[in-house]
Amino acid sequence: MRLRRTPRRVAPETILPLIDVVFFLLVFSMLVGRMDATAPFEIAPPIAMVGTDLPGGGAMIMLSADGALALDGLATDADALRAELQPRLAAEPGLSLRINADSTAALRHLLPLVAELEALGGREIVLVVTPAAP
Repeated sequence: MRLRRTPRRVAPETILPLIDVVFFLLVFSMLVGRMDATAPFEIAPPIAMVGTDLPGGGAMIMLSADGALALDGLATDADALRAELQPRLAAEPGLSLRINADSTAALRHLLPLVAELEALGGREIVLVVTPAAP
């Protein structure tokens, strides 16, 4: 009697190479594609002018970390600052206003100050910065 050998089964094709290809495509699309929302309009961020000289003249407004104000080196409050600057800005509309704020001053102190200066008629408001050490 002759015994027949059972035919060898061909190993089924594995899906692992296909999973690798899909994974690489996913990673590639994540690296190449944009993940943020598209802006509805163009925005050109301001360019800092670090290292340039401050404009001469004008008024220097100082803002401490706790929100205390000074005008041209003399301590003042918000009402006195407004009363002092209003006639100066009316007489000289192009008056440069420099804000020298403490680096730890909160924005809740700085932003209302800038808004107040704009409401008084300030057109050139400069924020004094210190360049980083090289």
